[in-house]
Amino acid sequence: MTTGSGLPEHVARNRAVWDRWAPEWAEAGERNWRASEPSWGVWGIPESELHLIDDVAGLDVVELGCGTGYVSAWLAGRGARPVGIDNSAAQLETARRLQREHGLDFPLIHGNAECVPYPDGSFDMAISEYGAAIWCDPYVWIPEAARLLRPGGRLAFLVNSYLDILCAPDSEDPSGDRLLRPQFRSHRYEWSTDESVEFHLAHGKMIDLLHDSGFEVEALIEIQAPEDGATRHTYVTKEWARQWPSEEAWKARKR
Repeated sequence: MTTGSGLPEHVARNRAVWDRWAPEWAEAGERNWRASEPSWGVWGIPESELHLIDDVAGLDVVELGCGTGYVSAWLAGRGARPVGIDNSAAQLETARRLQREHGLDFPLIHGNAECVPYPDGSFDMAISEYGAAIWCDPYVWIPEAARLLRPGGRLAFLVNSYLDILCAPDSEDPSGDRLLRPQFRSHRYEWSTDESVEFHLAHGKMIDLLHDSGFEVEALIEIQAPEDGATRHTYVTKEWARQWPSEEAWKARKR
């Protein structure tokens, strides 16, 4: 279903939500732009442990759902040629401000990561830390990522773990030790606490989708919170995330 703007309904809803949320993420964006080393997800797992980007020097990389642009900034700092696309104009305002402050310049596009305005085979790598990976329909954005990549191109994305989603209450409370929703259900998730739309796939369906889209899965990394970990987020506690993965990272390569 599309809206009067021509956007898919979930894209229009998430655009409105993220334009409203954008000021809350400016400080985190500033901090991440200043960081000398990439770190990932709500627990700040260092790149030296997760290896989401590895050697990107000389590569054309598209960040799908770039937000304040810090992942693209990290990529540029490592010699890549990044392009960021995001659904929120307000988030991109922060990203452009930070580009000016740090003296970095790379393309930032206001648009929908389910339909990226670049030709087939434009990139060597596609990456999403949350971003498109949870706010776009995987049955659309993953084939779109495959279209954008050259043969042998890499896809990396980090999302909430599927187990965390199954245990998450429809409230502000953190995940507990019980399954609260069925696995065999729609991949679309809506919460009573806000107006956003998220998408989450069980592992088997994700593997099938990646394979059908032309990818070979190279790794599924189930992330454990560090012993001294801390997060600003309230939907999961460190105690929970020390026992079960609250996040997972996927790495795949286009055939």
